[in-house]
Amino acid sequence: EPPADFICPITTELMSDPVMAADGHSYERSAIERWLATRSTSPMTGEALVHSFLAPNHMVRRQIREWEEANACCC
Repeated sequence: EPPADFICPITTELMSDPVMAADGHSYERSAIERWLATRSTSPMTGEALVHSFLAPNHMVRRQIREWEEANACCC
């Protein structure tokens, strides 16, 4: 089971392209882009986002890759 921080709160799936939104939360890029296409609020808090810029979350991406490698099936 992956750590909760590796799961997109919109898709509830393991992120492959995590980005950080203005609310400080990380999301799967495609999911938050779809969300922001019709809304200007945080999926987590419901509050208005001060901007719609999405910053790549390189640290979380690296941690997910490391977790995947450490938990890969060796069969």
